[in-house]
Amino acid sequence: MIVEKRIYATGRRKRAVSRVWIKPGTGKIIVNGVSAEQYFKMPMAMKLITDPLVITNTLNSVDVQATLVGGGMSGQAGALRHGIARALVNMNAEYRDVLKKAGFLTRDPREVERKKYGRPKARKRFQYSKR
Repeated sequence: MIVEKRIYATGRRKRAVSRVWIKPGTGKIIVNGVSAEQYFKMPMAMKLITDPLVITNTLNSVDVQATLVGGGMSGQAGALRHGIARALVNMNAEYRDVLKKAGFLTRDPREVERKKYGRPKARKRFQYSKR
């Protein structure tokens, strides 16, 4: 019995977290039990998540299985891209330079700023009235 080795990595963006497993295969991308095309309706999101696979020429040679939790569609797509890139580096360390130069290994640190008390939003102020 031959057991295929799956490589694991975690990706994050905003409030979204992705758990990604990759293994040798035919290029299928499964997200939360359905295909990525069904899960991500936006074509831009599909381009975003396949960028690490395209840049390393592994688009049709690995299968990706992922679970996504939290955030919205854009954040989840960014988290999945980050997770795929990290998993590719775990699979083959030679991909690190290419992925790092493209910026796929850097977690996007931008988060929503918290709302402050005495304000209607994070920075917006109530209208000032002189009289």
